[in-house]
Amino acid sequence: MSKKVTEIVEQLVTPILNDMKLELVDIEYVKEGSNWFLRLFIDSEKGIDIEECGVVSERLSEQLDELDPIQHNYFLEVSSPGAERPLKKEEDLKKAIGKQVHIKTYEPINGEKLFEGVLTDFDGQTVTVTVTIKTRKKQVEIPYDKVAKARLAVTF
Repeated sequence: MSKKVTEIVEQLVTPILNDMKLELVDIEYVKEGSNWFLRLFIDSEKGIDIEECGVVSERLSEQLDELDPIQHNYFLEVSSPGAERPLKKEEDLKKAIGKQVHIKTYEPINGEKLFEGVLTDFDGQTVTVTVTIKTRKKQVEIPYDKVAKARLAVTF
């Protein structure tokens, strides 16, 4: 059911975001405790402010109330994806080249499933990450179809 809800919401919110020149990063429809949450993460080249989140929330809420695709009560949250933005699409990975990333794979690559380092290349088939092991840098090539999750990583 949550997959269908996210697909409907994506269809409803896309024209709103296009009109405002914003990008949909991710949609979550999850149950936490006894409450359901519909979360949208939006962004743009210049970043997102609270007013833009409020406008998207209001416009989407009107459409959701009219269509009523969700049969029970839920909380609608619209926000920025934050500093550790998920990298969901190929385009996201291409934009992240040169940045610090955290990648989790479906199965081990060279005995590991978690990689954190600088994304040095993405050709659509292979994600190349330069990881630092103690003081040594090593390039790891990860087949794109083995990537379970990818996100930007904050380093201190």
